[in-house]
Amino acid sequence: MLIVVDAANVVGSRPDGWWRDRAGAARRLLARLHTLEHPAEVVVVLEGAAKAAASEEFEGLRVVLAPGSGDDAIVEVVAAAIEQDSDRPITVVTADRGLRARLEPLGAASVGPRWLLERIEP
Repeated sequence: MLIVVDAANVVGSRPDGWWRDRAGAARRLLARLHTLEHPAEVVVVLEGAAKAAASEEFEGLRVVLAPGSGDDAIVEVVAAAIEQDSDRPITVVTADRGLRARLEPLGAASVGPRWLLERIEP
């Protein structure tokens, strides 16, 4: 299974102000994902100021730095995974309706940020 995380959307969905420091919030998200035991490959897409979080290595996570739109990078990651193995289940963590509409024709499932946050919150 492949889980693709729209980090900007997950971080921005938190009501506690985590999003004010995008790089710090992305770093905390990566650290929590790193400690999560999961039977899936996890790809985290970072964009904008959050890309500074990629300065650290997080074993077991693949971090993709979006050169422009994070949505475009996510679609590219999903399309490449499907090209490699069309039977592989793919779940994208995002609440972005526009992104979800772009992923639907590719056959990728999508879940909201709460699905992920419930699994990584201490």
